[in-house]
Amino acid sequence: MGNRSVDPAATPAPEEVSAAVPVPELPWRVPLDPAPWWAWALFVTPFIAVPALNSWLWMGARDMLAVGLLTIIGASVVRVAGGVVLYRVVLTSTAVKARTSMLIRSVAWQDVDRIEVGDDNVVLVRGQDENEINGIPKDQTAYVGAVMQSLRHQAADHPTRPHRPRPGIGTLLVLTYLVLSVGAFLMRWHIV
Repeated sequence: MGNRSVDPAATPAPEEVSAAVPVPELPWRVPLDPAPWWAWALFVTPFIAVPALNSWLWMGARDMLAVGLLTIIGASVVRVAGGVVLYRVVLTSTAVKARTSMLIRSVAWQDVDRIEVGDDNVVLVRGQDENEINGIPKDQTAYVGAVMQSLRHQAADHPTRPHRPRPGIGTLLVLTYLVLSVGAFLMRWHIV
């Protein structure tokens, strides 16, 4: 879930449609466009390229800085590319759960003030926070917004419990990447 906004004047009101929209069997996975092929390549490349580059660098203070910079840049690429590839949104009767590369975030329906529908996204507004769900096929966006609105209305009377972000699989992958990239350098120069 990103943090951006859509123009509220350009969005249809899901309240008008939600009464007539049947809610699918829960938990329901929101239909998202598949990740492009280049996103997988961008995600996998640092796991191979950075450890290889780190193992070929010469030993010295400047090279240690280069190893650090390559590792940080590669970790950023893994994190961003993982956000494109590893993404899933599931609706339940109590909350919307989004799995990104680094976190599994959950927002209770009672915490959502309003739902805004864009061309290919739905924005859940909670006070000053905006959680944008991107990549919904254009012909499905209004339906997804209406289902969310319907679930929000159904959950209004149920008690809520606080949801905290949990680490996702991306956290493990970034740690694996760091071990591979720094470990290749340490093994090459027999430091370990």
